[in-house]
Amino acid sequence: ADYLDNGNNKMAIQQADKLLKKHKDLHCAKVLKAIGLQRTGKQDEAYALAQEVAALEPTDDNSLQALTILYREMHRPELVTKLYEAAVKKVPNSEEYHSHLFMAYARVGEYKKMQQAGMALYKIVPKNPYYFWSVMSLIMQSISAQDENLSKTMFLPLAERMVEKMVKEDKIEAEAEVELYYMILERLEKYKEALDVVRGKLGEKLTSELQSRENKCMAMYKKLHRWPECNALARRLLLKNSDDWQFYITYFDSVFQLIDESWTPPAEEENSLEGEVHCSIEQAVNFIEERIAEESKSSRPLRGPYLAKLELIRRLRHRGCNDEYKLGDPEELMFQYFKKFGDKPCCFTDLKVFVDLLPPSQYTKFIRQLLDVIPLAVAAENEVALPGDIKALQQHLCVVQLSRLLGIYHAMEKKQKLAVVRELMLRYRHGLEFGKSCLKTELQFSDYYCLLAVHLLLDLWLEGEEAAVWQCLTLLEEGLSHSPSNAQFKLLLIRIYCRLGAFEPVSELYSSLDAKHIQHDTIGYLLTRYAGSLGHYAAASQSCNFALRFFHSNQKDTSEYIIQAYKYGAFEKIPEFIAFRNRLNSSLHFAQVRTERMLLDLLLEANISTSLEESIKSMSLSPEEDDIPWKDLRDNRDLTVLFSWDPKDRDISEEHRKLSLEEETLWLRIRSLTLRLVSGLPTLGHTIQPKNSEKTAENGVSTKIDTIRALLQQLEAAVDSGKKFLEQKIQYPVLGPPPTRMAGFFSNGSCQCQTSLFYLVSDIYELDTNGLEDSAEIQERIGNSFKSLVERLTDLFNKCKGDLIEVRDGTLKTHPNLLENLVFFVETISIALWVSSYCDSVLRPFKSNLQKKKKKKKESSVAMPPVFTHFLDYVTELQTLTSNVIDHIKGLEIILTALKLEELSLKDTLLLQEEKKFTKTVQGKVQSSYHHSVQEIGELLKKRLDTIKKLKI
Repeated sequence: ADYLDNGNNKMAIQQADKLLKKHKDLHCAKVLKAIGLQRTGKQDEAYALAQEVAALEPTDDNSLQALTILYREMHRPELVTKLYEAAVKKVPNSEEYHSHLFMAYARVGEYKKMQQAGMALYKIVPKNPYYFWSVMSLIMQSISAQDENLSKTMFLPLAERMVEKMVKEDKIEAEAEVELYYMILERLEKYKEALDVVRGKLGEKLTSELQSRENKCMAMYKKLHRWPECNALARRLLLKNSDDWQFYITYFDSVFQLIDESWTPPAEEENSLEGEVHCSIEQAVNFIEERIAEESKSSRPLRGPYLAKLELIRRLRHRGCNDEYKLGDPEELMFQYFKKFGDKPCCFTDLKVFVDLLPPSQYTKFIRQLLDVIPLAVAAENEVALPGDIKALQQHLCVVQLSRLLGIYHAMEKKQKLAVVRELMLRYRHGLEFGKSCLKTELQFSDYYCLLAVHLLLDLWLEGEEAAVWQCLTLLEEGLSHSPSNAQFKLLLIRIYCRLGAFEPVSELYSSLDAKHIQHDTIGYLLTRYAGSLGHYAAASQSCNFALRFFHSNQKDTSEYIIQAYKYGAFEKIPEFIAFRNRLNSSLHFAQVRTERMLLDLLLEANISTSLEESIKSMSLSPEEDDIPWKDLRDNRDLTVLFSWDPKDRDISEEHRKLSLEEETLWLRIRSLTLRLVSGLPTLGHTIQPKNSEKTAENGVSTKIDTIRALLQQLEAAVDSGKKFLEQKIQYPVLGPPPTRMAGFFSNGSCQCQTSLFYLVSDIYELDTNGLEDSAEIQERIGNSFKSLVERLTDLFNKCKGDLIEVRDGTLKTHPNLLENLVFFVETISIALWVSSYCDSVLRPFKSNLQKKKKKKKESSVAMPPVFTHFLDYVTELQTLTSNVIDHIKGLEIILTALKLEELSLKDTLLLQEEKKFTKTVQGKVQSSYHHSVQEIGELLKKRLDTIKKLKI
């Protein structure tokens, strides 16, 4: 066992063998040997050995524990349940084995058996937790039941009765048990009863979370529409803590509900269960004013009361009644707020919510008013007034962010924008002085100045100013050198490099972000969208692996979380864990990465290092199966991960998200169908007796071609939907979701090529079934297909021609679309070759039959059917075309190497000396990345060329 712990598996196997020589039947040694075998990659031997021991139904703890570990490593948790089922039969009174059995069921989600195991445990050892494990398993049955009626009429009422029994017998001990009771009542929509539980004696046990009882009461009052209670409770909680924002929202919601219902307090009794109720705007206004008056006496400044006043103004305006209640002018209130909290980074995000209360004509005046109260050092003529300390810097930054948000910078023309960029960078560099003592992991105080400058330059780039994008990269690289853990700099660099078609610097940037756990799903798209499409195949494989490793481990990890939740009685977390797991399993990104990963593997290996058939088999792909949950796809991407200070009309909207999801799904459908069509090629293999149709139906082979034809129909439909979608000509914001590769796929002709290749498969199949004799028409059709394919592939190659990087008026311009077209060309030619090797497998037997006939008849001239010459010409032309592309790529390599970037006199004399070194770095990175892409594409095409040469019949 020690050897196993240290990872020395071979020694462990040897030691186990020694022991087994002396004691033939030592179960535990056998299992430890099996673990060693499993870890050295001998899965089958390990499994056989384990089953040998399991068949003897061991009951010693060591063997059971060891087998559990082994089965877990094999990802076969269902075997653990069998193991403990047998152990429990033999040792019926063991609390330990029963609880292991319960946890084994929990791992595989067998809720009914969990319920039974929980009750069996409770019978042996009447401890409360065991009883409630059983109750929770009933709730889980109700959650997983397909039929909602069943869960409301059977599982939940049964769970409720089980808890009520404990309540009546006064056996409720722990807080978790009360939580569970509340959870059942809430799911049964018995809100009144749930409220009574929380407010009653049982509710006193709810102590672990702050305000746990109050929050649960509030939730029930809302469900029951008991607005007087909502209002009174929120009022009471705000008196205790006037900075708790959620209760202001409830307070306002309930006040306006009561006004709309024209509710009046009852004359005789209490206003409500929770005390005094406010049911008029006057009371609300006074209440907020009192909170503000009280805040001025508090020891630390509180933001809540001031923001609540702005929130109230906003709601009153929304209802069209503002002037009667003298709450003050929003502009003045925001100004006062800035004076009080302007030196806090949160000031901007607080005010951002309320800027629409300002009339646009007042924007410039408002900003000037704010600038006037910031203590900046007095500056000489034409000098920039700089802040003297961090507080002043924060205030100034807040104003700059507001200016951007109010669209003041957007309205400027080019010259003004450039002047602002200069000023922001000057302020950025000056602000670095305040952060000299910052650690590497801390952000510099002035980082946002640099980011805002880059945003302005991005505006200029989108307006057609080519040099601006290089300046963006320059400033970001400079910023990153001072603040190496600023994620915003890294994310923006990733997006811009990718837009320029340079993937090489991105891998390193992304790994330095150190994305953890769920982030592989939320921001992984930044990496996986571009790696493969820019020709960095190795990096693409790696980035897919990162993501897939996370998705696969999620399955295993979630089971562990659920088991911990049972152990510690955190029952309300269990449904959350399950929902989390389902959300990840139906993640759009997961489906995309799975599909692209398999296409990529085929591209790099099929018919190069292994045959297409073997590759497909190792991925257990089949054309009939579709494992993507189309109806439930969840878009878990975080599209707002990049900070943006744009006004609402330029920012990413709900509409953009919807459209992006639609586009991603359409593209995924096209890719998934392509993958399934390719995986169908090996199934059409040679098992056919020509012209004997009854037999083919029996062999089930005819259905294979039907599958392919059906998939082809679906592909046509998906392509049509994709084209319709693109007709809308959607422009996402520059920092919004990146568009898919769909537009390029259609416009460069790859789509038509790939579709016609799959139609060709159908024709060749027909030729195979009908034989060569009377198939002149099919043969001609195939010949024409070959011709048009070569033309189409040549067109596609023409769309790849041109310089990838060119120097224009002293600035660099990159052409990423040429690179993407090249990548599509490689993929399309690979599909063409897979289809050709299918043709080859059909034509070869025909040819050898013809030659046999020739020998028999001893005739020198048996006419060769035209399809052979068609195919030979086609293969020769493919070979020539591929050689031409390889030569073109060599040419690109030479040009890229010869580009002397340092001679680029970047005309922009605005560049300071220290910026020039960063510009050089940036351009070097882009050049090297393009060089790398072209090399990888070239290498792959050479391998493909070798496979073409083997296709001579």
